[in-house]
Amino acid sequence: MLTIGAYGFGSEEFFDALDRAGVDVFVDVRQRRGMRGAKYAFANSSRLQEELAKRGIAYRHVKQLAPDSETRELQRAADRAGGVAKSARNELTPAFTEAYRERHVETFDWPLLLEELQDFRSPVLFCVERDPAACHRSLAADRLADLAGVAVNHLLP
Repeated sequence: MLTIGAYGFGSEEFFDALDRAGVDVFVDVRQRRGMRGAKYAFANSSRLQEELAKRGIAYRHVKQLAPDSETRELQRAADRAGGVAKSARNELTPAFTEAYRERHVETFDWPLLLEELQDFRSPVLFCVERDPAACHRSLAADRLADLAGVAVNHLLP
């Protein structure tokens, strides 16, 4: 089980990291699948899916694993209070983590996702944050890896 974020990567470096890791299915766990600015345009849904297809990497959008607005607001409020930009965050708050686990991890249909991923050997969970400890993808990956009996490795720039 792998995870990757967009921040810190250039386009070529991002896709090369996926290739080197042998990723064969890309699981997008974002609510909104767009990013602002030219630097991260490669992570906008249509461009991303086009490039993944060229590389023979399947794409899945699992919106149910994206934090809902209320949960995201818990982290945004803490980021604002601490003067931390989303792109510079290095950890999640306990309030966000608890809410995400309660609202998403505990209610998600993990057996269905495991069944869908069983034909792949190297899935990667994707969101935007550079540091996995600063992103919900690490919480989702931990649960999925635990259920599948595998380790989690994070692809970093």
